[in-house]
Amino acid sequence: MRRVSKITAACAVTATLALTASACGGKSSSDAGSDSKEAKTAIAYDIGGRGDQSFNDAAYAGLAKAEKELGFKGTEAEPSDGESDADKVQRLTTLARAGNNPVIGVGFAYAPAIKKVAPKFPKTTFGIIDDSSVTDKNIANLVFNEEQGSYLAGVAAAKVTKTKTVGFIGGVETPLIKKFQAGFEQGVKETDPSVKVLSQYLTQPPNFDGFSKPDLGKAAAQGQLDKKADVVYAAAGLAGSGSIEATAKAGKWAIGVDSDQYNQKGLAAYKDQILTSVTKDVPDSVFDLIKSVKDGKPQTGEVRYGLDKDGVGLADSNPAFTKMTDVIAGVDKAKKAIVEGKITVKTAP
Repeated sequence: MRRVSKITAACAVTATLALTASACGGKSSSDAGSDSKEAKTAIAYDIGGRGDQSFNDAAYAGLAKAEKELGFKGTEAEPSDGESDADKVQRLTTLARAGNNPVIGVGFAYAPAIKKVAPKFPKTTFGIIDDSSVTDKNIANLVFNEEQGSYLAGVAAAKVTKTKTVGFIGGVETPLIKKFQAGFEQGVKETDPSVKVLSQYLTQPPNFDGFSKPDLGKAAAQGQLDKKADVVYAAAGLAGSGSIEATAKAGKWAIGVDSDQYNQKGLAAYKDQILTSVTKDVPDSVFDLIKSVKDGKPQTGEVRYGLDKDGVGLADSNPAFTKMTDVIAGVDKAKKAIVEGKITVKTAP
């Protein structure tokens, strides 16, 4: 049974957040105090929150594993629409004061907040996923070679397309998402130069709706399908689920991201058309950080997950994908070349 506390509006202890036990009952985490002997950890979700079938859900999987295997009590903190950095500062401060250790920000958007909060809690380890710009002696930067996994997706897309047109959809045009685009485009072009790649972004900063609104992903995918794309890869968080829906309903191939989206319950209706997913080992990155704190040797600095250690890769859950022997052979060959340094994957388009 899941026993994870959540920050919810219904049980707010401030205007924007509260730390609560399940269903707002029992003793709240904030009541426990920082001197509690109980092992507690917390994750603050990125835009879209848990239930995005992708990035945030991957982080939750790591938290759930830590609860089960390490005996930690977990707290989840959900974002609010259009929130400011000040809101994130308040959220992280409350989590740290409640005695959670480590406190993990899911996504680069937490960088400014962690920069402000971490120095105030020197005995607490702070983790941030997908950002290496903020450093301190108690900050662990959990980062990934997204471009490498995306290159493999490009190889697969180039090999399965019949129309010689494939699509990439980025949620928000940021340096991080450009890594996905760059790797995918390079993988396609180096596999089959005749294949056309349609690339677009849903929103531009500071508008981050491109990570949270499925309708935007659905419309973008439909536009690419109308232009003859028969494989669509979306790196767009919750908005990516809309892309998968539109692509699957058209009977074309979708490529998921972050989590193995073939196995996501919320996407079960479309799973047969999810060819593969570019996975990031976010679950283990979260679990490993929590375990390092439990072991008394907390991770700090850059902790990188690349193709060489299967920190990124391609999921093979769809039986249809595993039967494509030529595609699998091409992907395996590309992976070997990247790991051996024979292929250097670009991090910007």
